[in-house]
Amino acid sequence: MLNPINTLKNQRVISIDAFRGITFLMMIIVNEIAGVNGVSIWLKHMPADADAMSFPDIVFPAFLFIVGMSIPFGINHRLLKGDSFWFLNRHILLRAFALIVMGFFMVNAEDGFHQPSMPISIHSWALLSYLGFMLIWGVYQFNSLILNRALVGMGIAILITLALLYRGGVDGSQTMLPQWWGILGLIGWAYLLSSWIYQLCRGKQKLLLIAILTCVALYAVIHSINTQLVGQTDFVVKLLLSLDGHAAHCSIVLSGLVCSLIFFEENQANKQSEHLPQRFRNALLFAVSLIVLATILRPQFKISKIYATPSWCLYSAAICIIVFSFLYWIIDLKRSQSWVNLVKPAAINPLVCYLIPFVIEALLKLFNLPSPIHFFEGGTGIMASVIYAFFIISIVAALNKINFKLKF
Repeated sequence: MLNPINTLKNQRVISIDAFRGITFLMMIIVNEIAGVNGVSIWLKHMPADADAMSFPDIVFPAFLFIVGMSIPFGINHRLLKGDSFWFLNRHILLRAFALIVMGFFMVNAEDGFHQPSMPISIHSWALLSYLGFMLIWGVYQFNSLILNRALVGMGIAILITLALLYRGGVDGSQTMLPQWWGILGLIGWAYLLSSWIYQLCRGKQKLLLIAILTCVALYAVIHSINTQLVGQTDFVVKLLLSLDGHAAHCSIVLSGLVCSLIFFEENQANKQSEHLPQRFRNALLFAVSLIVLATILRPQFKISKIYATPSWCLYSAAICIIVFSFLYWIIDLKRSQSWVNLVKPAAINPLVCYLIPFVIEALLKLFNLPSPIHFFEGGTGIMASVIYAFFIISIVAALNKINFKLKF
């Protein structure tokens, strides 16, 4: 049996749950606002070359940051259960694989398909892929092991069939390709790489900080190579073009990981009254250091979510540290926790919360129906988006009561 890497709580942390739930709530809101006219530019994603970041541009980094905050807890939980090195990393690999597969299918449903060459509509194809996800990674309460495995097998068969039916390219001659990995796929890659880095560093904060700097340096090196390869269509070249983004996203995940250790590593928390100021000072110092580094790099690497530039990554990570510090203060210290129930359903079942809006969108498009939210403009459209987000949260809450979850 392996020893835990860091001494951490073996239980859910309410402030992390709150951060996760708020992030998913904001994700739904900004995704809907994207189709609303008459709202501020700061509520829309910034163009790739704008050298700026808006509120929606911080939501995806918050996803990555929370993944990082959860990694040390997840790994320690597996180790305390008695996982060997190989079982632990098999679990990590399978979780990452699930996210990458889901992201891969979702990306191909969004773009690159050739509808005339496909026997079913792309919206039906997308809905069937979501069904496949739920069958493979769903949590079942059936007592029959054979039935549970049959459902998983059915899900795998659905995804294989959909992959065979898919046609892409300008003439329908192509199969499924990673135009990009999708939000879930990018999270999967970043989770996988950061989990390995965490184990290699044995949870040492100084080594993890060096790893963050290494990710930034790798982005710079790979990006300089990629500028010479832009326009190439070879699959291997496309894979190389994505490596700088993976390095950048890892820097955000690792920043979340360090933030968790700052606040929750128990050897810093034995004397709470003595160490609380130190934890907040360390978090502030970490955030300020990231801001300074981002500012230094900005002339060379303009702020851009689309290009996943180091300045965007580091500014985003710093913002997440500041936001989490506030949540930690108000939830863990001031014990103001009842309001967290508003977003708790999304926090404990995040993948279902993420997928439901896509299911609704595919259903609307399948029946050629417009989104009712996009009839509104300006402030009314923003309010409609907020109401819709809480509607999704309520659906997830209802599904949680019957234990309908995606476990990956």
